[in-house]
Amino acid sequence: MSDLQTADGPLLAADGTSLKASISRALRRQKIRALLLVAPLFLFICITFLAPIADMLFRSVENNIVPETLPQTTQAIQAWDPKSGEAPGEAVYAALYADLKVAVKARNHTKVASRLNYETPGIASLFRKSGRRIKKMKDGNYKEQFLKMDKNWGKLFVWETIHRFSGPYTSGYFLSSVDAEKTSEGVSLKPEDERLYLYLLWRTMLLSVVITITCVLLGYPIAYILADLPLRTSNLLMILVLLPFWTSLLVRTSSWIVLLQEQGVINDFLVMLGIIDDQSRLALMYNETGTVIAMTHILLPFMILPLFSVMKTVSPSYMRAAKSLGASDWTAFWRVYFPNTIPGIGAGGVLVFILAIGYYITPELVGGTSGIFISNRIAYHISSSLNWGLGAALGVMLLGVVLVMYFIYDKIVGIDNVKLG
Repeated sequence: MSDLQTADGPLLAADGTSLKASISRALRRQKIRALLLVAPLFLFICITFLAPIADMLFRSVENNIVPETLPQTTQAIQAWDPKSGEAPGEAVYAALYADLKVAVKARNHTKVASRLNYETPGIASLFRKSGRRIKKMKDGNYKEQFLKMDKNWGKLFVWETIHRFSGPYTSGYFLSSVDAEKTSEGVSLKPEDERLYLYLLWRTMLLSVVITITCVLLGYPIAYILADLPLRTSNLLMILVLLPFWTSLLVRTSSWIVLLQEQGVINDFLVMLGIIDDQSRLALMYNETGTVIAMTHILLPFMILPLFSVMKTVSPSYMRAAKSLGASDWTAFWRVYFPNTIPGIGAGGVLVFILAIGYYITPELVGGTSGIFISNRIAYHISSSLNWGLGAALGVMLLGVVLVMYFIYDKIVGIDNVKLG
């Protein structure tokens, strides 16, 4: 017999309804209340995190400007074979004339010109020049008139570019982000002197790993000392660790410029001590060295705090027990204390590494041409060149690399071993 049923029938609640149904309604109300409490946070995450990522993913493949501005041209050019070695026929030029006439009136021809110019430099000036002269063209013999206007309208590279990017979606941004391009023969890498982004990605990953390792080497002894000191003393010294958070990032980076430049404080001090002569000053600025030094200083607190919080949970009795069993100080530290602090190293390492690969202000100011990150190029395309598609593709690529690194870390170390305290 059911627990909610007696010999006289089902158990009833105070309101006379079935106890089982009453309990189900109560549980359902609790779940609804819990969902309503979580809903604002979920909505906030969607608006501030998921929506920007979705928009970035869309912009990295979106190409509506070309088919919307040149609808007749993109449709007519589909019948043209880029491998023919000849420019399109009269029908394509007639479609281009009709589209340009409308685009010039709406002032959209400059937008499509900028989009195509990202792929093939020089097309923007061709479209702008044609836009100024389109009103003087007459009906008929469109190909002849376009070629008379500018001989580049007869060049294959112009029509190949329009043909490749005539669809609403494109892989061109992602190909550019890995230094590749799509030609009539297929996908191929760009010439070696034009490759940039793969090298920048490799440099970003390498320097971020170096910065993370440097932060571990510097942060571990500092966190160990703070955790070993009496609470009052460690709290006072912790203020020195937190002090950089109360100082502007721009001020801290500018301070490193003063310290690291060839006529700066560090070089002057070394010359004064006679360690180096005045003609052999160290090049610590506008290179990878300056980027590593400045970013290590900026990100060091993010390594110290997780390490300190984990070290405070390690009982001193562990070390005393190891020593009482005959272990030396080093053996007790390496075999007992250090393994207990690995979760703090993992948490600090992940935090520092993810922050490092996304930094662009500090590398921009102290890195020069050899110390900048791929994030600097993303910022450039978003704010200066306005090539948002390529900037979004680079951002997606960087996000993908982070997720892959995170997956590898989870498989090797285990994300369950990452703790903040």
